[in-house]
Amino acid sequence: MKLKKICALALVFNIFFGTNIFANEQPALNIDAKSALLMEASSGKILYEQNSHEKLPPASVTKVMTILLIYDAINEGKIKPEDMVTVSEHAANMGGSQIFLEPFEQQSVYDLLKSIVIASANDAAVTMAEHIGTSEENFVKMMNERAKTLGMNDTNFVNACGLDTDGHETSAYDIALMSRELITKYPQIFDLTKIWMDTIVHKTRRGETEFGLSNTNKLIKTYSGATGLKTGSTGKALYCISATAQRDGMNLISVIMGAPNPATRFGEAAKLLDYGFANYQIAKGEPAGTIKGKVKIYKGDKEETDVAIKDEISTIVPKGNKNSIESNIELTDALNAPVEKGTKAGEIIYSMNGKEIGRSELITTQDIKKATLGHIIKKLIQKWFA
Repeated sequence: MKLKKICALALVFNIFFGTNIFANEQPALNIDAKSALLMEASSGKILYEQNSHEKLPPASVTKVMTILLIYDAINEGKIKPEDMVTVSEHAANMGGSQIFLEPFEQQSVYDLLKSIVIASANDAAVTMAEHIGTSEENFVKMMNERAKTLGMNDTNFVNACGLDTDGHETSAYDIALMSRELITKYPQIFDLTKIWMDTIVHKTRRGETEFGLSNTNKLIKTYSGATGLKTGSTGKALYCISATAQRDGMNLISVIMGAPNPATRFGEAAKLLDYGFANYQIAKGEPAGTIKGKVKIYKGDKEETDVAIKDEISTIVPKGNKNSIESNIELTDALNAPVEKGTKAGEIIYSMNGKEIGRSELITTQDIKKATLGHIIKKLIQKWFA
């Protein structure tokens, strides 16, 4: 499709941006952990990293992938939150963080998911893995396949819960990737991750007993804007977290791996979040549906049609000096009828300080039929007598 540049408009968003939005320099935050990474969720832009591709044991942060696959299964209609699941002896004997499920006990998908998210329950995680994959081994294959689709090239999962096992490893970068997928595709996860305390009911042959769930992520109580996501700790992994928080419409993901103790884990995760919120903010393009021009139609029952922005772009930029975002519009010379509504007719390209920061398609706003013989004759007559 041959494009022509139509205009260049400076769009002042009445916010403050930095002078170099793609600077490679980052401050020396001296994060006290083996690796760390800070990512903005909507764009996937990395704001800070430290040994972010080092392969390390992730402990229960593994369960981000387990939770993601549970939501995938619900979304695809394979399971329902109200479905009852039977606990196997294998799952009941996981050890580590658990809700003390008993063999042959039944729990709903929702309560098992809640137990994984809030209390990091290994027995609940493996129960769901077996339910979705028919065995934990098959589920682990699903985990690794899903990881590949996300570009998690540093990752190899060996189990569904994160217990120390040879070869079970990932990186801070990969944790951020799967965390981003979870919170952007299934934002309802925050309904669970923000719960501080809750309960489930054990239903066994001995009767019903209530069991308390306490959130392992202390940032939910102590950090302004905290929304989740998952903690983890083992002897090999030390203390890890994928922490999420939102302020002023910006969602950040702070990953810490291999911190020496729980307090350091939470403190360093908060330090990364503080850095992100203090130095960056979201900038948005014009809303979807905004008319940005017209395109000619050849051999159609209409000679032209409006084109509109398909998607509102959202990107992250540094705070700092006041600058403007520029937009360049490129449109095709013409389209041949018939033309369906929503056909790409060009692009709007946003830039700042000469650097592209995002783009969206420009699409046609109506269906255009191919001109009939009668329509052509009518137009010729109109031109003749004009």
